[in-house]
Order: sequence, then structure tokens, then C-alpha cells
Amino acid sequence: MPSNCDTLEARERDTLAPYAQFSAETLGRNVHEPPPEWRTQYQRDRDRIIHSRAFRRLDCKTQVFLSGSGDHLRTRLTHTMEVAAIARNIARALQLNEDLTEAIALGHDLGHPPFGHSGEEALNELMQSHGGFEHNKQSRRIVELIEQKYPAFPGLNLTYETLEGLAKHDTSPKPLGQEQAEFHHPSLEAQVANLADEITYYSHDLDDGLDSGLLTEGQLERDIAPWRDASERMRAQHGDLADECRHYFIVRCLIDDQVRDVVHTTEANLAAAGVATADGVRMEAKPLVAYSPARHEANLKLRAYLYEKLYYNDAVHEPHIRAAKMLGDLFRHFKEHPEAIGGHIQSLIPDHGLQRAVCDHLACMTDRFAIKEHGRLIGK
Repeated sequence: MPSNCDTLEARERDTLAPYAQFSAETLGRNVHEPPPEWRTQYQRDRDRIIHSRAFRRLDCKTQVFLSGSGDHLRTRLTHTMEVAAIARNIARALQLNEDLTEAIALGHDLGHPPFGHSGEEALNELMQSHGGFEHNKQSRRIVELIEQKYPAFPGLNLTYETLEGLAKHDTSPKPLGQEQAEFHHPSLEAQVANLADEITYYSHDLDDGLDSGLLTEGQLERDIAPWRDASERMRAQHGDLADECRHYFIVRCLIDDQVRDVVHTTEANLAAAGVATADGVRMEAKPLVAYSPARHEANLKLRAYLYEKLYYNDAVHEPHIRAAKMLGDLFRHFKEHPEAIGGHIQSLIPDHGLQRAVCDHLACMTDRFAIKEHGRLIGK
């Protein structure tokens, strides 16, 4: 009688497109493990990410507003969950491997430091002479080295395909010590998770901006064509709605429009490319999961608008700058007092260097813990 895992893998063969990444065709893990009995390999990856400490810490890390700024404003964790939901929907529509897509989406921000992009910029500057800092690469360090949950290996021992997706911009991950073809791009599942991240923050950052009062509907109707179009459709169908419902429904329409655009554009790209396997996708000259040119252009304008009106608004940016300065103070303190770094990360110093270990220690902190440590060690 076939195992449950065999049954699930057979179901993938029956339901997924030929260019999807099949669980049975994984390149495996850095340390060999018996296959899971009741799950596929990618379902195991997803579960390991969800049960990691790094995943739980996302609840107290900044998305746009400092963690704790408001009960309804998104944190890095709620953002991640929303990315995973949108990524699964796109993967399902394209007949891709939903479990692999979800695993990548859930793990994509594990390496984000406290204080959002200001924190990332601060750590990158502090690490300029020591390899810099980039949160996608840090996500790989988290799942390959820093998490300590299993006796037989460091990290989470995820599959090659999940690590490939977490690398995001690095097209040649070599976590398994295997010779790989010169791939240009990761799997379609990884490409979907990447675009789902964009769809999520383009749409939900607008929502948080409205909730915070830093953006207004009047502004958005005047300046953002996709918002204006969605608002007009909503009013034509439903008339006047209460503020909360109206905001939510317009954001929902924006997400639906982007998902629909990505699915249709990607289907056309796949048909034109004629790819027949997951590795065929990796050898393509450009990503196949994409927006249409019109939607891409609209999103570039929206991104620029969000930076001008929200991300660099003094009410958002100034607290981030002050918070990022705390990371500089803490970085210098732990360089002078490496004995104060947590036990496991302290053990990385001989092989990875003092600065990288200090950076790992700070990147793992939540907003709240970093502020608390700064007050305890540095003072106000």
C-alpha cells in the first residue's frame, strides 16, 4: 500500500502543470533525512518555517509603522501571512505547487531586522567593510545556520527549492554542494512568491496609510489611477459604504486586479515560451511570472508615491531613523562586549567573524527587544 506521501506526490502529478516543481523531483536537503510519512517535502519545509523562532519574532517587527504603533496596523508577521495567501491563490490558478509557494512566502522575510527598511539600511552601512547586510541573504542564514531546533544539523535543513526561493535575487544558490546548471531564474513558485510580496505591500501599505491618517481617499482618488478606477467600480456596484468597509473593499479590488493581471500575463508568457519542465523555466532569459507592461508601469508610479507620501513622511520616517540609530549604538556595544551576545550566535564568531555575529544578533531582535536592550545597555 503506498504511503500517504506517495499518494500526495501522485496527486501532484495528476493536478499540476508540467512546468510546476514536483515534490518527488526535489534536489533534496543538505543533510539527508528519511522522507516525511504524512506530508510532502515542501509541506515539511512550510511547517518547519512556521514553527521556527524567527517566524514568531515577525509579530514584533516593523512592516511600515514601528511595531506597537497601532492595533490594526500590519506587522511583519501579518504582512507575511497575507503574502502567503495571495501567493497560494496565484499558484493555484497557474496549477503550480502551492505548498512550495507557501513555504517560500512564509520564509521570505525571516531575515528582516528590527525597524523595517531603516533597520536594514543601518545594518548594511555598519557592515559595509564586512560583506554588507541584505535581508534575503539573512533569511538564508536564519534557516541554514542560526535556527537551532534539530540535533543532526544546524538550521532547518530545508529543500534546495525552498532555499532557492528564499535567495530571491541570487540565482545560483548552492546549499547542497551539488553541481547545478547555470540557471537564470528560480522556479515559477519562487517567482510567484516574489510578485505576491509586491502585490501585498503595494495594496496593504495604502490601507495602513489610510488607517493612520497619513493618506486620504481624496489624495488617492486624485493621484493613483488604479485606486480611482477601483473606487468608481465599487461605488457603481454598491453605492456609498461606511469608511472601513469602503477602504477594505477598494483594497480588495486592487489586489484582485493585480492577481488577475499576473495570472493572465503569466499564462501568455508560459504559452509563448513553451516550457515543459521546472528546469526549463529556470533556463529562460527572463522571469515568466510578471505583470503586464501597463500594470508594471502603474505599480512603479504607486511605489514612488508611497515613498514620497508614506514611507518618508516625518511621522513614519523620523521614528525609524531614531530606532536605526539604536542599532548603531548596540552594534558598537556588542563589538566591545562579545561575551554579551547569545550563546549560539557567539559560537559563530571564530568561523564568521565578530562583526557578522554581532549583525546576526541584532537582526534577530524584535523592535521591542532592541529598544529594551538599548535602554538597558546604553541608556536613553
